[in-house]
Amino acid sequence: MFYLEQFLWLLPLGFMVGTFGTLIGAGGGFILVPILLLLYPDKSPETITSISLAVVFFNALSGSLAYARMKRIDYKSGILFAAATIPGSILGAYTTAVIPRNIFNGVFGILLIAASVFLVLKPKNEKSIEGTPPKNYTTRSITDMDGIVHTFFYNPILGVSISVLVGYISSLLGIGGGIIHVPVLVHVLNFPVHLATATSHFVLAFMSLSGTIVHITSGVLSKGVLQTVALSIGVLFGAQLGARLSNRFHGVWIIRSLAFALGLVGIRIFIMAF
Repeated sequence: MFYLEQFLWLLPLGFMVGTFGTLIGAGGGFILVPILLLLYPDKSPETITSISLAVVFFNALSGSLAYARMKRIDYKSGILFAAATIPGSILGAYTTAVIPRNIFNGVFGILLIAASVFLVLKPKNEKSIEGTPPKNYTTRSITDMDGIVHTFFYNPILGVSISVLVGYISSLLGIGGGIIHVPVLVHVLNFPVHLATATSHFVLAFMSLSGTIVHITSGVLSKGVLQTVALSIGVLFGAQLGARLSNRFHGVWIIRSLAFALGLVGIRIFIMAF
């Protein structure tokens, strides 16, 4: 039974998830899923992921509005990537129902640890990318609220292909995809860190919404509606704070914070698989 006390302590939990998740552009699902797995050991993986995805949507929506005011979202690229994630997101939402809990925990833990190691071993070079972009690459130039011009280029075919996979994995695990998409945007597609976190959040809003709709229509989310409401209220406010705090952190520290969080949570959730 869901009591008022649970509702009240889920609010600050949602606020924390929204703040940190928005700061690093990851949506907060990678934090929320392990916590929910610990708090509700009786719930199935698909119920946990449905709650997380719905909360990630509200987090991404709130954070995107804040980042939009800062003019850090690359809308053209974001819409392209978001469209690519939706088919994978829908398939991932359906796949969750057939995966045993221990396998789910093991895969989730390995993914987080691998992402953490990658970010530690390959720090982002914050220098501007110069030179002529290769053939068929897309060049983007974004001017943020502070008047800083960010110019970069990337392979759109590679970006779309990776986004399809990100949509599947993120919806499958209920993590929203930011922990995968931000490193990809930064290290593979050459996005500046602050634009990567903002654009990732924009993509997350579409991706998490599509997965959530699947869980609503299948009736899975009905088993965690009250938890979703409490957490979503918290993330709506936390996301606004996270976006504001991003102005105070250098891109390198955002990536390091992401790596630390991934490693810590990954180890804990992997142990739960045995």
